Amino acid sequence: MAEHTGSLVILIPNFNDWEPLELLLGQLDPVAAGLGWRISVLVVDDASTLPLPPGWPARPPVALAPIEILHLRANLGHQRAIALGLYHIHETRPGSTVLVMDGDGEDRPADLPALLAEYERSGRRDCVFAARGKRMESFTFQFFYRVYRLLHLALTGIEVRVGNFSVLPPEAVARLMAVSDLWNHYAAAVLRARLPRRLLSLARGSRLAGNSQMNFTGLLVHGLSAISVFSDRVSARLLTLSAILGLVVTILGATAGAVSLFTDWTLPPAAVSALIALGAVTLQSLLLTAFFVFLIAHRRATPGFLLPRDATHFLLGVSHTDEPSSLERLAAALHSASPSQTAAPSEVRR
Repeated sequence: MAEHTGSLVILIPNFNDWEPLELLLGQLDPVAAGLGWRISVLVVDDASTLPLPPGWPARPPVALAPIEILHLRANLGHQRAIALGLYHIHETRPGSTVLVMDGDGEDRPADLPALLAEYERSGRRDCVFAARGKRMESFTFQFFYRVYRLLHLALTGIEVRVGNFSVLPPEAVARLMAVSDLWNHYAAAVLRARLPRRLLSLARGSRLAGNSQMNFTGLLVHGLSAISVFSDRVSARLLTLSAILGLVVTILGATAGAVSLFTDWTLPPAAVSALIALGAVTLQSLLLTAFFVFLIAHRRATPGFLLPRDATHFLLGVSHTDEPSSLERLAAALHSASPSQTAAPSEVRR
């Protein structure tokens, strides 16, 4: 690539992972030197409970611009941290390409050239996502992940193949500002918005240091958030399934009644009771799913969360690693903020 082919902002959500993030920046710096982009890094601090270590990072990057840290008022989870980071980039650096990655090392800096090369092949028009090939997690995690993928496919008709590691053109960032689903799940919102998208198969790396902040409950909430983006599809599929079951039960009941009426054979009492119970359950399922469909339709007809309107309520401030005074001012603001000014951190984690 020619030198300075454009402005690239690397967006990294972070909750307490200052150590692996510092190691990641050390790996990013030499890679960035050979990419031919003007590269800066935005770290979205998701209300970390561990303070930023003094003199962080110990070795300031050479090829990267000074690290900018966007501090949130409350711990919102990494999907919403990504959404707020995209809003901040859209407002402060319009026209920039955005590369989203996790800060623990599982998204490998060595894969940036391949991801950006695919972006160039699209004419810088398509969103490019890393489709996960080989994974490094435990057998237990991979088992439950496969179960989740099957459930997601059954409920939405969409196969789960991507995570956060991706490149977004400026036009996609601008369009996502009007997509309320971005508040729930980043990758699902891109798919929901029907933005042009490409997949590039890349292996997942290993965590650089420490333990993941994401526990089983957090993973479950994360997965359900992705499914919730397609709640209209889920409700329509459940209603269709309930209608099919209702039709099957009706046919069985009609067949049993006709056989009893025109022949000498009668159903055993236990079978009659089972058929009546199955009919009652099917009817309740049909009514509940129909109510669910109308509820989802009503929810989608009302204005949801919009970043241009609502994002500023969650932003606390910005600091830069090359300006210690900005960190000191922000620390003073955090110390002096009253409960009415700063939202209390929730129990949501990365």
